[in-house]
Amino acid sequence: MKKALLTLLLTFACAIACAADKVPAHPHIEVETTEGTFKLELDGRAAPLTVASFLKLVDSGFYDGTVFHRVIPGFMAQGGGYTPGFKLKESGVTLPNESGNGLSNLRGTIAMARTSDPHSANSQFFINVANNVGQTPDSPNLDPLKHTVRGRWGFTVFGFVIEGMEVVDAITNAESAPNGPGGAPAPIIPIVIKKVSRITYD
Repeated sequence: MKKALLTLLLTFACAIACAADKVPAHPHIEVETTEGTFKLELDGRAAPLTVASFLKLVDSGFYDGTVFHRVIPGFMAQGGGYTPGFKLKESGVTLPNESGNGLSNLRGTIAMARTSDPHSANSQFFINVANNVGQTPDSPNLDPLKHTVRGRWGFTVFGFVIEGMEVVDAITNAESAPNGPGGAPAPIIPIVIKKVSRITYD
């Protein structure tokens, strides 16, 4: 068991090291939605596998036409995995967890959504609209934890909103109802991601 775990960790470490050489250090992304536009700066050094996967999806147009399907005021806005009508859209690739990379789930950061399996992130992401790092006993902590059932795995942060945070706040505060996937609170009027693209500078 220990040998298998060590092999897995070494494989992850090698993959991350190899990816870091090929991924842009700080690519900028524009996200155009029906609520407005915001811009991201990704961190290809802190989360190279996640950024590489995200950029591949962006370049392929995967996110265009998807919706924000889970919004919780004071917490986060989640999207990137469903089309209007909440039809599931997946990339077919799952990612190793890259939490614990020095980036915390603070307000304005973008992170990968996942299931209880720490290595199950696919295409869905969320944007924190609060400091979700357990600052109070009642606030969530999405960062890696020690001495807990969840172990060291948190939610992988891989970038920051650098412009248009007011748009993200508006998305999160949109009127919602528990009609999203699994009864999640989703905007009553769908908020569609019209286009996600890399920003190039002349």
